[in-house]
Amino acid sequence: MTTPTTFSGYGGWLPKSPAIYRNFINHLLKRALGRSDESTKHEPAVAAFGEVIQGDPVMKSLFDQIFLQVSEQNKVKDFEHLLSLLDCIIVTAPKYEVAKDSNGDVIDSEPIGVPMYLIFDLLSNTSAAYDLFRMKEFNRALKALLENWGKFLMEPGSNSTLNTTDEGWFGEAGIKNLEEHLGQYSFEQTYKCPDSAADDRGFTTWDAFFTRALNPGVRPIEPVPIILPPGGPRTAANSTPIYNACESTVLRIARKVKRHDQFWLKDQSYSLYDMFNRDDKYARLFEGGTVYQAFLSPSDFHRWHSPVKGTILDIVLVEGTYYAVLPDAGAEQGDPELAERDPRGALIRSQPFLTIEATRVLIYIQSEDINIGTVCFIGVGMAEVSTCQMRVKKGQQVEPGTELGMFHFGGSSHALVFPKTTKFEEEPGVQVGNHIWINSTLGQATYMPVSE
Repeated sequence: MTTPTTFSGYGGWLPKSPAIYRNFINHLLKRALGRSDESTKHEPAVAAFGEVIQGDPVMKSLFDQIFLQVSEQNKVKDFEHLLSLLDCIIVTAPKYEVAKDSNGDVIDSEPIGVPMYLIFDLLSNTSAAYDLFRMKEFNRALKALLENWGKFLMEPGSNSTLNTTDEGWFGEAGIKNLEEHLGQYSFEQTYKCPDSAADDRGFTTWDAFFTRALNPGVRPIEPVPIILPPGGPRTAANSTPIYNACESTVLRIARKVKRHDQFWLKDQSYSLYDMFNRDDKYARLFEGGTVYQAFLSPSDFHRWHSPVKGTILDIVLVEGTYYAVLPDAGAEQGDPELAERDPRGALIRSQPFLTIEATRVLIYIQSEDINIGTVCFIGVGMAEVSTCQMRVKKGQQVEPGTELGMFHFGGSSHALVFPKTTKFEEEPGVQVGNHIWINSTLGQATYMPVSE
């Protein structure tokens, strides 16, 4: 059984404003054209990616088919044109895109947090891309390209878009976006800023900004008092709080999840065997249990915290895909941001599918609490997110709120998986489309005997 997934939007992955989307694409096209006039050589990492694709007859043929199948909205003419756009992206940091009127006044602005995704977006929503973007050889080549860009974003100078201009992340619109889900707190009150008075807030690289830490005392764990029966010990009737592992927006909750399921169907049922990288031992352990999934926007806090007290039982890093999606007929009727049948955004609509295909980390936590047993945290890298960094190791003791790891760059998704013996009941505010702070009480866990 799955909670009805009322699609709640694209969480900053796609610009809401058509003018902003057009501006970004047009500006990138102009930059690529100007660069090609100055040099016929690609950036080394882009050239290497191109050589791998062009040197493989199958991948080359599939890319040719992609450009035949892609929507007419697509502005990328062919594979060589794609490479020229990538040349421009991997030497710059994400910025704000602005739209101006005829007088040069800013009329709209939005962050372009995942620029490479916007180039692959329409291409991915084709049957040929479904085949190509799941190939190991393709993802190995793409990983090398993404890691090269990630290296740039960790170098001094990559903070050039961290400024107070209209196109900067600390400009008027940028700060408003960054503080959208911070409640009564400012950005500087919430996050550790090396120099809160500086235009760049003291972040010397884009990656330092993206992986920023919380200030002490922000997002505290608030223990839920346990009411014990008079004169008696704690029993299974006394539930245990589960805390939110990521600052994120609720996507769905699925119960009675199967070990094997047909994930390609429209409802994208979870398939535990595939989620756990075909490890049947863990698939059997969680069979019949519950999956909670939520996604992070590019502007969210990107570190993961432990949802429970326990011991790290196992850590598995799964090399997967970056832009593979379930091709669809476009946005459905009632989509909150896109017109019906708009082909953009298939990756965001495919998030349950990504739990079995995308690059991800599986962190199994064993709790001595009978209400919890074993819980699995799944950090799902989406699109540009090419690195899932762990901050814990096998055998380590963790408390609720202990940092488990982080995503580097981009947006991402995550899931918590509970066994059949754990009855997970979410808090009233944990509803599809709601943004939930990290370390908040996500729900309550109660032991449920298998015989029930």
